[in-house]
Amino acid sequence: MVKIVTDSVASIPAEVVRERDIEVVSLFVNREGREYREADMDVEAFYEDIADMIDNPPTSSQPSQHALEALFERAAEAKDEVLGVFMSSKMSGTFEGAVRSARVCKERFEEFRCTLIDSTSNCGDEMFAVLDAADARDAGSGLEACAQAAVGAVASSRFIFAPESLAFLKAGGRIGGASALLGGLLQISPVLTVADWETATLAKVRTWKKTLARMVDTFKEDVEACGLKRVVVHYIGSAAPAVAWAREAIEPVVGHAVDVLPVSPVIGVHVGPAVGLAYECERPVPGKFTQPTSELVFSL
Repeated sequence: MVKIVTDSVASIPAEVVRERDIEVVSLFVNREGREYREADMDVEAFYEDIADMIDNPPTSSQPSQHALEALFERAAEAKDEVLGVFMSSKMSGTFEGAVRSARVCKERFEEFRCTLIDSTSNCGDEMFAVLDAADARDAGSGLEACAQAAVGAVASSRFIFAPESLAFLKAGGRIGGASALLGGLLQISPVLTVADWETATLAKVRTWKKTLARMVDTFKEDVEACGLKRVVVHYIGSAAPAVAWAREAIEPVVGHAVDVLPVSPVIGVHVGPAVGLAYECERPVPGKFTQPTSELVFSL
Protein backbone atom coordinates (compact mmCIF):
# COMPACT_ATOMS: atom_id res chain seq x y z
CA MET A 1 0.00 0.00 0.00
CA VAL A 2 1.11 3.58 -0.67
CA LYS A 3 1.01 5.74 2.46
CA ILE A 4 0.42 9.44 1.73
CA VAL A 5 2.27 11.74 4.11
CA THR A 6 2.46 15.52 4.39
CA ASP A 7 3.10 18.28 6.92
CA SER A 8 0.63 20.48 8.77
CA VAL A 9 1.49 23.53 6.67
CA ALA A 10 -0.54 21.99 3.82
CA SER A 11 -3.59 23.23 5.78
CA ILE A 12 -5.75 20.22 4.96
CA PRO A 13 -8.91 20.16 7.11
CA ALA A 14 -8.88 17.45 9.78
CA GLU A 15 -11.95 15.73 8.36
CA VAL A 16 -10.32 15.46 4.94
CA VAL A 17 -7.17 14.03 6.50
CA ARG A 18 -9.26 11.31 8.14
CA GLU A 19 -11.43 10.59 5.11
CA ARG A 20 -8.51 10.40 2.68
CA ASP A 21 -6.21 8.40 5.00
CA ILE A 22 -3.44 11.00 4.95
CA GLU A 23 -0.79 11.10 7.68
CA VAL A 24 0.23 14.57 8.85
CA VAL A 25 3.47 15.40 10.65
CA SER A 26 3.13 18.62 12.59
CA LEU A 27 5.22 21.75 12.69
CA PHE A 28 5.14 23.99 15.77
CA VAL A 29 4.27 27.56 16.69
CA ASN A 30 6.16 29.16 19.57
CA ARG A 31 4.44 32.04 21.31
CA GLU A 32 5.56 33.80 24.49
CA GLY A 33 7.57 30.83 25.70
CA ARG A 34 4.93 28.23 24.95
CA GLU A 35 5.11 25.68 22.12
CA TYR A 36 1.96 24.69 20.21
CA ARG A 37 1.67 21.63 17.98
CA GLU A 38 0.16 23.13 14.84
CA ALA A 39 -1.90 20.07 13.91
CA ASP A 40 -3.75 20.33 17.25
CA MET A 41 -4.28 24.09 17.34
CA ASP A 42 -7.63 25.85 17.38
CA VAL A 43 -6.71 28.03 14.41
CA GLU A 44 -9.72 30.31 14.66
CA ALA A 45 -8.98 31.06 18.31
CA PHE A 46 -5.30 31.66 17.55
CA TYR A 47 -6.11 34.11 14.79
CA GLU A 48 -8.56 36.14 16.90
CA ASP A 49 -5.79 38.43 18.15
CA ILE A 50 -3.13 37.97 15.50
CA ALA A 51 -3.05 41.70 14.75
CA ASP A 52 -1.88 42.27 18.32
CA MET A 53 1.07 39.90 17.90
CA ILE A 54 3.08 42.28 15.76
CA ASP A 55 5.05 43.68 18.70
CA ASN A 56 6.18 40.17 19.66
CA PRO A 57 5.56 37.89 16.67
CA PRO A 58 5.45 34.13 17.33
CA THR A 59 8.10 31.94 15.76
CA SER A 60 7.82 28.52 14.18
CA SER A 61 9.81 25.31 14.12
CA GLN A 62 9.88 22.17 12.01
CA PRO A 63 9.07 18.60 13.05
CA SER A 64 11.65 16.81 15.15
CA GLN A 65 13.92 14.27 13.50
CA HIS A 66 12.55 11.69 15.93
CA ALA A 67 8.96 12.29 14.77
CA LEU A 68 9.90 11.96 11.11
CA GLU A 69 11.97 8.81 11.66
CA ALA A 70 9.14 7.24 13.67
CA LEU A 71 6.68 7.99 10.86
CA PHE A 72 8.82 6.26 8.24
CA GLU A 73 9.61 3.32 10.49
CA ARG A 74 5.91 2.69 11.14
CA ALA A 75 5.32 2.59 7.41
CA ALA A 76 8.28 0.28 6.83
CA GLU A 77 7.13 -2.10 9.56
CA ALA A 78 3.67 -2.19 7.95
CA LYS A 79 5.28 -2.94 4.54
CA ASP A 80 3.87 0.32 3.17
CA GLU A 81 5.56 2.49 0.56
CA VAL A 82 5.58 6.22 1.32
CA LEU A 83 4.73 9.15 -0.90
CA GLY A 84 5.52 12.33 1.03
CA VAL A 85 4.67 15.89 -0.01
CA PHE A 86 6.26 18.67 2.04
CA MET A 87 6.43 22.45 2.10
CA SER A 88 9.03 24.40 0.14
CA SER A 89 12.58 23.42 1.04
CA LYS A 90 13.56 27.11 0.88
CA MET A 91 10.94 28.03 3.49
CA SER A 92 11.63 25.28 6.00
CA GLY A 93 14.01 22.44 6.75
CA THR A 94 11.08 20.00 6.89
CA PHE A 95 11.75 18.48 3.45
CA GLU A 96 15.44 17.97 4.15
CA GLY A 97 14.55 16.52 7.55
CA ALA A 98 12.25 14.06 5.82
CA VAL A 99 15.02 13.09 3.39
CA ARG A 100 17.44 12.42 6.26
CA SER A 101 14.83 10.40 8.14
CA ALA A 102 13.95 8.33 5.08
CA ARG A 103 17.63 7.47 4.62
CA VAL A 104 17.90 6.37 8.24
CA CYS A 105 14.84 4.19 7.78
CA LYS A 106 16.29 2.68 4.60
CA GLU A 107 19.39 1.62 6.54
CA ARG A 108 17.20 -0.35 8.96
CA PHE A 109 14.63 -1.63 6.44
CA GLU A 110 16.33 -2.57 3.18
CA GLU A 111 13.03 -3.17 1.33
CA PHE A 112 11.60 0.24 2.28
CA ARG A 113 10.53 2.36 -0.70
CA CYS A 114 9.86 6.06 -0.47
CA THR A 115 9.42 9.06 -2.76
CA LEU A 116 9.40 12.58 -1.35
CA ILE A 117 8.11 15.62 -3.24
CA ASP A 118 9.19 19.20 -2.56
CA SER A 119 5.95 21.08 -3.21
CA THR A 120 7.97 24.32 -3.64
CA SER A 121 5.15 26.10 -1.79
CA ASN A 122 2.77 25.81 1.15
CA CYS A 123 -0.91 25.86 2.22
CA GLY A 124 -3.44 25.14 -0.54
CA ASP A 125 -0.68 25.09 -3.12
CA GLU A 126 0.86 22.16 -1.23
CA MET A 127 -2.52 20.62 -0.38
CA PHE A 128 -3.45 20.02 -4.02
CA ALA A 129 -0.36 17.87 -4.62
CA VAL A 130 -1.28 15.76 -1.59
CA LEU A 131 -4.87 15.33 -2.76
CA ASP A 132 -3.85 14.40 -6.29
CA ALA A 133 -1.46 11.80 -4.90
CA ALA A 134 -4.27 10.42 -2.72
CA ASP A 135 -6.59 10.32 -5.75
CA ALA A 136 -4.00 8.29 -7.66
CA ARG A 137 -3.49 5.89 -4.76
CA ASP A 138 -7.25 5.39 -4.29
CA ALA A 139 -7.56 4.63 -8.01
CA GLY A 140 -5.09 1.77 -7.53
CA SER A 141 -1.89 3.45 -8.70
CA GLY A 142 1.51 2.54 -7.34
CA LEU A 143 4.19 4.75 -5.82
CA GLU A 144 5.63 6.07 -9.10
CA ALA A 145 2.24 7.13 -10.48
CA CYS A 146 1.29 8.77 -7.19
CA ALA A 147 4.52 10.75 -7.33
CA GLN A 148 3.82 11.78 -10.92
CA ALA A 149 0.36 12.99 -9.88
CA ALA A 150 1.85 15.10 -7.09
CA VAL A 151 4.49 16.64 -9.34
CA GLY A 152 1.84 17.43 -11.94
CA ALA A 153 -0.16 19.27 -9.30
CA VAL A 154 2.86 21.29 -8.20
CA ALA A 155 3.38 22.48 -11.78
CA SER A 156 -0.31 23.24 -12.29
CA SER A 157 -1.14 25.19 -9.12
CA ARG A 158 -0.66 28.74 -7.89
CA PHE A 159 -1.00 30.53 -4.56
CA ILE A 160 -1.61 34.29 -4.61
CA PHE A 161 -2.23 36.32 -1.47
CA ALA A 162 -2.28 39.84 -0.13
CA PRO A 163 -1.31 40.87 3.42
CA GLU A 164 -3.32 43.70 4.92
CA SER A 165 -0.02 45.38 5.84
CA LEU A 166 3.70 44.73 5.44
CA ALA A 167 4.37 44.86 9.19
CA PHE A 168 4.68 41.11 9.84
CA LEU A 169 6.81 40.53 6.76
CA LYS A 170 9.09 43.35 7.87
CA ALA A 171 9.28 42.05 11.45
CA GLY A 172 10.19 38.61 10.20
CA GLY A 173 12.87 39.91 7.85
CA ARG A 174 10.98 38.87 4.73
CA ILE A 175 11.34 42.36 3.20
CA GLY A 176 13.70 45.24 3.83
CA GLY A 177 12.81 48.14 6.09
CA ALA A 178 12.81 50.61 3.21
CA SER A 179 10.33 48.52 1.24
CA ALA A 180 8.00 48.28 4.21
CA LEU A 181 8.18 52.03 4.85
CA LEU A 182 7.54 52.79 1.18
CA GLY A 183 4.54 50.51 1.17
CA GLY A 184 3.10 52.20 4.24
CA LEU A 185 3.61 55.72 2.98
CA LEU A 186 2.34 55.20 -0.53
CA GLN A 187 -0.39 52.70 0.35
CA ILE A 188 1.21 50.13 -1.91
CA SER A 189 -0.57 46.83 -1.39
CA PRO A 190 1.45 43.97 -2.93
CA VAL A 191 -0.01 40.86 -4.45
CA LEU A 192 2.36 38.06 -3.46
CA THR A 193 2.83 34.56 -4.84
CA VAL A 194 5.21 31.64 -4.55
CA ALA A 195 7.60 31.01 -7.43
CA ASP A 196 10.80 28.96 -7.57
CA TRP A 197 10.32 27.85 -3.96
CA GLU A 198 10.11 31.39 -2.50
CA THR A 199 7.71 34.26 -1.88
CA ALA A 200 7.70 36.68 -4.79
CA THR A 201 5.87 39.88 -5.71
CA LEU A 202 3.31 39.34 -8.43
CA ALA A 203 2.07 42.94 -8.56
CA LYS A 204 2.14 46.23 -6.67
CA VAL A 205 -1.05 48.25 -6.68
CA ARG A 206 -2.60 51.07 -4.66
CA THR A 207 -5.49 50.37 -2.26
CA TRP A 208 -6.90 47.12 -0.95
CA LYS A 209 -9.79 47.13 -3.44
CA LYS A 210 -7.41 47.15 -6.39
CA THR A 211 -5.33 44.40 -4.77
CA LEU A 212 -8.32 42.07 -4.55
CA ALA A 213 -9.28 42.92 -8.12
CA ARG A 214 -5.75 42.14 -9.33
CA MET A 215 -5.89 38.70 -7.69
CA VAL A 216 -9.20 37.96 -9.40
CA ASP A 217 -7.77 39.06 -12.75
CA THR A 218 -4.75 36.76 -12.32
CA PHE A 219 -7.05 33.88 -11.40
CA LYS A 220 -9.23 34.47 -14.45
CA GLU A 221 -6.21 34.65 -16.76
CA ASP A 222 -4.84 31.34 -15.47
CA VAL A 223 -8.23 29.61 -15.65
CA GLU A 224 -8.84 30.81 -19.20
CA ALA A 225 -5.40 29.63 -20.31
CA CYS A 226 -5.03 26.44 -18.27
CA GLY A 227 -8.48 25.32 -17.06
CA LEU A 228 -9.44 24.75 -13.43
CA LYS A 229 -9.42 21.66 -11.23
CA ARG A 230 -9.50 22.87 -7.59
CA VAL A 231 -9.69 26.18 -5.76
CA VAL A 232 -9.79 27.38 -2.15
CA VAL A 233 -9.89 30.87 -0.65
CA HIS A 234 -7.45 31.30 2.24
CA TYR A 235 -7.29 33.76 5.11
CA ILE A 236 -5.14 34.77 8.06
CA GLY A 237 -7.00 36.54 10.88
CA SER A 238 -10.74 37.06 10.53
CA ALA A 239 -12.61 34.74 8.18
CA ALA A 240 -15.32 37.29 7.37
CA PRO A 241 -13.48 39.28 4.63
CA ALA A 242 -12.37 36.08 2.90
CA VAL A 243 -15.88 34.60 3.00
CA ALA A 244 -17.35 37.79 1.52
CA TRP A 245 -14.67 37.91 -1.19
CA ALA A 246 -15.22 34.25 -2.06
CA ARG A 247 -18.97 34.75 -2.44
CA GLU A 248 -18.78 38.05 -4.32
CA ALA A 249 -15.72 37.62 -6.53
CA ILE A 250 -14.52 34.00 -6.80
CA GLU A 251 -17.68 31.92 -6.91
CA PRO A 252 -19.11 33.89 -9.87
CA VAL A 253 -15.96 32.95 -11.81
CA VAL A 254 -16.11 29.22 -11.06
CA GLY A 255 -19.89 28.85 -10.90
CA HIS A 256 -20.08 26.95 -7.61
CA ALA A 257 -19.39 27.27 -3.89
CA VAL A 258 -15.75 27.58 -2.85
CA ASP A 259 -14.16 26.35 0.37
CA VAL A 260 -12.77 29.09 2.60
CA LEU A 261 -9.94 27.78 4.79
CA PRO A 262 -7.51 29.31 7.30
CA VAL A 263 -3.85 29.37 6.42
CA SER A 264 -1.46 27.30 8.51
CA PRO A 265 -0.47 29.32 11.63
CA VAL A 266 3.18 28.55 10.84
CA ILE A 267 2.72 30.64 7.69
CA GLY A 268 0.27 33.06 9.27
CA VAL A 269 2.67 34.29 11.94
CA HIS A 270 5.10 35.40 9.23
CA VAL A 271 2.52 37.12 7.01
CA GLY A 272 -0.07 38.59 9.38
CA PRO A 273 -3.73 39.26 8.49
CA ALA A 274 -4.26 38.42 4.81
CA VAL A 275 -6.57 37.04 2.15
CA GLY A 276 -5.43 34.63 -0.52
CA LEU A 277 -6.41 32.23 -3.26
CA ALA A 278 -4.91 28.83 -4.07
CA TYR A 279 -5.95 26.99 -7.20
CA GLU A 280 -4.93 24.06 -9.33
CA CYS A 281 -5.37 24.20 -13.08
CA GLU A 282 -5.78 21.33 -15.50
CA ARG A 283 -2.46 22.17 -17.16
CA PRO A 284 0.83 23.69 -15.89
CA VAL A 285 0.65 27.39 -15.06
CA PRO A 286 3.39 29.70 -16.39
CA GLY A 287 6.08 31.04 -14.10
CA LYS A 288 5.58 28.66 -11.15
CA PHE A 289 9.13 27.38 -11.29
CA THR A 290 11.94 27.39 -13.82
CA GLN A 291 13.82 24.25 -12.78
CA PRO A 292 13.25 20.72 -14.15
CA THR A 293 10.57 18.78 -12.30
CA SER A 294 13.25 16.25 -11.36
CA GLU A 295 14.50 18.84 -8.86
CA LEU A 296 11.30 18.28 -6.83
CA VAL A 297 11.76 14.55 -6.29
CA PHE A 298 13.80 12.40 -3.92
CA SER A 299 13.44 8.63 -4.15
CA LEU A 300 14.73 5.61 -2.26
